[in-house]
Amino acid sequence: MKKGVKAFAPATVANVACGFDVMGFAIHHLGDEVTARVCQTPGLHIRKISGDDGRLPTAVDKNTAGVAVQALLRYLGTSPNIELEIHKKMPLASGMGSSAASAAAAVVAVNALLGNPLSSEALLPFAMQGETIASGVAHADNIAPALLGGMVLIRGYDPLDIIPLPSPPDLYCTLLHPKIEIRTSDARGLLPKNISLRKALTQIGNLGGLVAGLFLDDYELIGRSLEDVIAEPQRAKLIPGFAQIKQAAMDAGALGCSISGSGPTIFAFSNGAEKSGKIGAAMQDACQRQGVESAVYQTRINQMGADVVSQK
Repeated sequence: MKKGVKAFAPATVANVACGFDVMGFAIHHLGDEVTARVCQTPGLHIRKISGDDGRLPTAVDKNTAGVAVQALLRYLGTSPNIELEIHKKMPLASGMGSSAASAAAAVVAVNALLGNPLSSEALLPFAMQGETIASGVAHADNIAPALLGGMVLIRGYDPLDIIPLPSPPDLYCTLLHPKIEIRTSDARGLLPKNISLRKALTQIGNLGGLVAGLFLDDYELIGRSLEDVIAEPQRAKLIPGFAQIKQAAMDAGALGCSISGSGPTIFAFSNGAEKSGKIGAAMQDACQRQGVESAVYQTRINQMGADVVSQK
C-alpha cells in the first residue's frame, strides 16, 4: 500500500445535445485533483478542499468524492485509514461535470493507493454513486468520460454498458461558461415528465445520426444531428440570452450548439481550431450583450481519462 497518490480527472460535456443522460465526452484544460493519503485517524476523512471558496462539505457522506470512495471501500471489504484532499480546478455548478470529476479522481487515487485492485472500467459504478449527491441520480454521462476519456455512449444502465466512440481528428469544441450557476437538481426539475412520440422519434434519429457522423468523420451529419428537442427547450430558460448566444455560434460557423450538461455552459462543435476561436469570440460577445461575464475554452476531445499524477 502506497503512502500517497494524487489523481486528476478531466471536466466533461454531458448529453451532447440529443444524447440526454446517455452521451458525454472529456475535455482538456479543466478538471479536479484528488490526493489520497494514509493517515493515523481511523476511517475515511476529507481533510481539505481548495478552489471551492469554502462551499463544499467536508463530511464524507455529503461529498461526491467521499460517497464514491465509501462505495469502493465497501465493495473491496476494507476500511483503511485514508484522508482525501480535493482541489477544484473548474467552476462549480457549471455544467462541465464538476461533481463527476471529483468522484472520478477520488476513486482512481484510492484505487492506486490500495495497489490498483480494480480497472478503470470497474471503478465506474462506485464513482457514479457520488453523482447521487449532486443530482439525485447515478447517471454516467459525465462519470464515464471523466474516468475513461474520449467520447462515450451509455447504451444501458442495467447492466451498465459503456461504448467508446471515435471522434474526427479536426473536431473542436468551443465552451462558453457564463459566470452564473445552475444546480443540476434544479435543471432536472424542469424536464418534462412525458414527451410525445414525435419528439421521441426526432431525438432518437438525431442520436443515431450523431453516432454515425462520429464514425464516418462526417462533420455535416454531426452538425445537423446536434438538436435536442427534450431538455434544451426547458433548460434554455435558465441561461440569459441562450438563443442569442446559440445563434451567434451558428453565424460564426459552428456545426451545432447546445447546453453542456445541465448548464449554464454552452458548447459548440466546429471543424478546425481557427473556426473554434471565431465561434468563441462571437459567443462571448453575445453573452456580454446580456450583461453576463463569461469565460471561453477551446478544446479537442480529451482521450485521456482520470489518471494518477504522482505517487509515493
